[in-house]
Amino acid sequence: MNKLKIGILALGLGLFTLACNNHEETKNEDVQIDTSSIVVEKPEIEKSFGIVKDSFNIIEDVVKPNQTLSVILGKYNVVYKDIDELVRNSKETFDVRRIKSGNHFYIFQSKDSIPKTKYFVYQINKTEYVRYEFADSVLVDREELEVRIDTVRSVGVIKSSLWMSMKNAGIDPNLALELSDIYAWTIDFYGLQKGDRFVAVYQKKFIDTNYIGLGKIIACRFENNGHSFYGYRFTQDSLEDVFDEEGGSLRRAFLKAPLRFKRISSGYSNSRLHPVLKIRRPHHGVDYAAATGTPIHTIGDGRIVFIGRKGGYGKRVEVKHNGIYTTGYAHMSRFAKGLKKGDFVKQGQVIGYVGMTGTATGPHLDFRVYKNGTPINPLTMKSPPAVPIKKKYLEDFKKVVNKYAPQLEF
Repeated sequence: MNKLKIGILALGLGLFTLACNNHEETKNEDVQIDTSSIVVEKPEIEKSFGIVKDSFNIIEDVVKPNQTLSVILGKYNVVYKDIDELVRNSKETFDVRRIKSGNHFYIFQSKDSIPKTKYFVYQINKTEYVRYEFADSVLVDREELEVRIDTVRSVGVIKSSLWMSMKNAGIDPNLALELSDIYAWTIDFYGLQKGDRFVAVYQKKFIDTNYIGLGKIIACRFENNGHSFYGYRFTQDSLEDVFDEEGGSLRRAFLKAPLRFKRISSGYSNSRLHPVLKIRRPHHGVDYAAATGTPIHTIGDGRIVFIGRKGGYGKRVEVKHNGIYTTGYAHMSRFAKGLKKGDFVKQGQVIGYVGMTGTATGPHLDFRVYKNGTPINPLTMKSPPAVPIKKKYLEDFKKVVNKYAPQLEF
């Protein structure tokens, strides 16, 4: 899932503490980490960015705001002729106008009595860099750093906020996002309770000893209300997905909710006391309380059949998913940029942001589902699963399950 990016992650997801003990788990702790690292043999000659380190004095620095390439290289006695040639030779490899403040660069200078700059390396991002060699002409190469992948096992018991506890315990809190993405179709994270727990086998990426981010979750288990939900990553027909232990897809035609983390402030009812009008009337939807500006996601693929203001709903979007289901999202503060009636939207796509337009006492999302034009309760709606493991792949899939199932025991 390409990834949706980070919203407010406080609600319901679980506090835990971490213990890290070199391939050994402490059963009395709420969370344990068991890390298996890929052993990488060091080359006999130590290099940095493909350059032999011992031959040079290496200066590391950071691009300052409004600092130009001429200013950067001029400081290290690179003449204008070479800088001009660098810019021209770099055009097809990297546009030097895209050099950003805050990014690192490295100067490799000779160890002569009068140092001469031999290489200039600019780090584009965590894994990519462009290397300039000042030889008879300026040579340009764009390369990627070697990434080491460690496999890690984490176990957590829910107590309060998962996001902050991960940060406090030194775990990348993006793991919470990855888990919420995997279980978006099967677990309503608002409904998590103290004592719920999870275990995940996942990848962490490193360059040398520097952590650069999460890789993939390989296998996971989430125990919610006494029920265990397993997930195993598997590829069939060149498409990667996460499946349960029987080979059923964890994805569904519809997400469990249109907000990633939220609080239900009003449920589906045939006779609710309206908070503004102070009269009883049907409320054929679910109100999710959330901060103004919280992203709203469409729960399934479909086409926008209405976008605009609609009476007490305020700013509202309606998405028709197929010949049966339509969903409505109301009281938005604003719509996602560029959306219009007739546009096709993908499941999980941001279509707007929480607000309190129309008849509302506070910021929230009024979410409604219609089946054949009749409103139904979104919280009890049954959603059909996506494509399961095909028969021809079942044997290979079972091997994956057998490999990782023992690591998903609590």
